[in-house]
Parts: sequence; C-alpha cells; structure tokens
Amino acid sequence: MGTMTELPPALQPPDEITRSLFGQGRRIAHAHPLAIDALVAAVILVVCTAWLVQSDFANPRTVLVQTALIAVIAVRRLWPAAVFLAASAIGLTQWLLGFSVPGDVALLVALYTVAAHQSRTRAVVAALFAGMTAASGSRYLAWMDERARRLEIERDQQATIAAAAERTRIARELHDIVSHSLSVVITLADAAALVSRTDPDQGADAMTEVSEVGRHALSDMRAMLGVLRTDEAPPGQAPLPPQPGVGQLGALMERIRATGLDVSLSVDGTPFPLGAAAELTAYRIVQEALTNTLRHAAARQAWVTISYDEPEVRIRVADDGIAASPNGPDGQHGHGIDGMRERAALHRGALHAGPADGGGWLVQATLRPRMSGAVLV
Repeated sequence: MGTMTELPPALQPPDEITRSLFGQGRRIAHAHPLAIDALVAAVILVVCTAWLVQSDFANPRTVLVQTALIAVIAVRRLWPAAVFLAASAIGLTQWLLGFSVPGDVALLVALYTVAAHQSRTRAVVAALFAGMTAASGSRYLAWMDERARRLEIERDQQATIAAAAERTRIARELHDIVSHSLSVVITLADAAALVSRTDPDQGADAMTEVSEVGRHALSDMRAMLGVLRTDEAPPGQAPLPPQPGVGQLGALMERIRATGLDVSLSVDGTPFPLGAAAELTAYRIVQEALTNTLRHAAARQAWVTISYDEPEVRIRVADDGIAASPNGPDGQHGHGIDGMRERAALHRGALHAGPADGGGWLVQATLRPRMSGAVLV
C-alpha cells in the first residue's frame, strides 16, 4: 500500500489548497483508509441494492452475490491484489450462474485500487486477469445461448415427429372405420336391391340396417376426432363415447351378420385387463379381418376366437371363402394387412395373414399388452 512522505517546504501545496474541503478530505482519507473504504462500500451497497430490489433479477441469490462482491472492497487499500482476486472470483461465479448485478462496479473499484497502489506489473497482470475472466464469462454465456437454441430446435423437431405420428394414427383409424362401414353398407345395399322387388319388407329392413351402420360409423369418427379438440365441450353436449374394445365385438358381429355372413364369436381362457390401447387394437384387427372377408372372400361363414393366456392374448379370424389376395382385388396393394401388422407390433406382438390349410383365409395375431407403458393408438 502506498504511504505518505513528507515533502520539502518548497514543494508543499499552498495553504488555500491544504485548508480547503478537498485537502481536508484527502488528509482524512489517508489517515483512516479502512473506515473510508468501508463507508464507500456501504454507500455502493445501498445504492446497488436499492436498484436491484426494484428489478426483475431480485432474489436471494443475486442479493447474496452482490453483497459479497461489494463487501470485499471495504478492505481494498489494505490488500489491493487480494481484494481484486476475490472480487474477480465472485464475478466469475456470477457470470457462470448467468446473471449480472449493478454491484459489478466493485470490480472496477478493485482494479483501480490495484493500479493506484500497486506496481505497474501487478496492475497489468490484474487487468489481464480481469479480461480473461470477462472473456470466459462471455464464452460461457454464448455456450448457454447456443444450447438453448439447440434445445428449441430439438423441441420443434419432436413436435413435428409427434404431429406426424398423430396423422398416421388418425389415418389408420379412419381407414378402419370407413373401410369397414362402407363394406357393410355396400353389401347391405346390394342385398336390398336384389330382394326389394320380390320381398319389399326384407329390402326395407336391409336399408334400415344401412342407416344404422352409417350412424354408427359417424359416431365412431366423432369419437376419434373429438380427442383432437383442445376446447371444452359446450354445456349440455353429451360426453364422447369410449373407444371400442373387446367388449364391443358382440355388436360388431351383429352388424356383420346383417350382411348375410354367418359369423360366430368365442372366447377362450380367463380374460385379464388389456388396457385401452390393446383393447382398441384387438377390436380393429377383428374389424379389418372381417371387412376383408366381406370384400374379397365371398365367404358364407366366419369364425372369430379370442384366447386369453396371460400375458398374451391371441386373436384368430377365419372364413370359408376363397383365398383372395390380402392386398385387395386383383392383387392391388392396400394397407389393411399392413395396418393390422403395425397395430400388433405396437403391443410387442405379431400378425400372420394368409390362406388357411383347409381352405379360406386366416388371420392370426398375438398381442402382449404392457399396461404400464400402453399408449392409445
């Protein structure tokens, strides 16, 4: 620390300077350096704290860091270099935490003290250290900005992937609902056209069944698309019906029988909870298999068997029709079999579709539902 030396009389300042307010203040500052530095630190702390508490950065952490940063300059002239190093360390910690405070002015005060009371070498070293500290903090903040930007890009990519998966799910559901319902409607309409001239009552019954199938298809589509709505249902509106499952296969059999196809349903084993996702998958596989039977097999009979063998459930749909191409008429490629196979794979299962040994067409699927991780598809 610098010391005052007695000057020769010829070099003494004039009396008007030494007796002025500035001169008296200078003598007091040199006579009581610790008290003056503590007072300066207290004034800076009060001013900076008053600004900080009115800002958006006010919280216990920022107040604590600012207080420590300013408190060290209370002894700046006793240990200039040590005070500067301490202030720099606190400032670096603050930058690593990613915020700034008005108390950063204490760093400038500490650097000034080193320059004013230490050798030029120490002052240069202190300035170099301050620059390196600031550069390190700047690089860290730049890295944080880049990381935030990349996380934002990744979030957008995940949203895009989720949207694509949702579109695929909707397309699969629409395919199953529309394909099945239209197949039943076309079969019933053809039957009504054939019998209406000879048996008007039977034709009218067939057209009534057409209307019922159409209404049921619309209800299924509303239930599926309703989950996409983000707004609340209007007051008085009926809640959306649940997605179909194994329990609704009986009603599905009735609609299929109305087309003239004799279909039976049997359940083997002891049923166990499958979860909503696996329930829907089982229903859609049976629905799609029977739809293919109506469209391509020219069958008279079909058999549906649901076998429970925990943790597996097996689905078997067979008919006595011709072994038509699973991809559609004339070998045209469709998505029905592929869709059923994808559904089974989502539940760690597999699906096989092809000609049966004794004739007709056979669809067999195995599902291994995982209740804890099931996702509605």
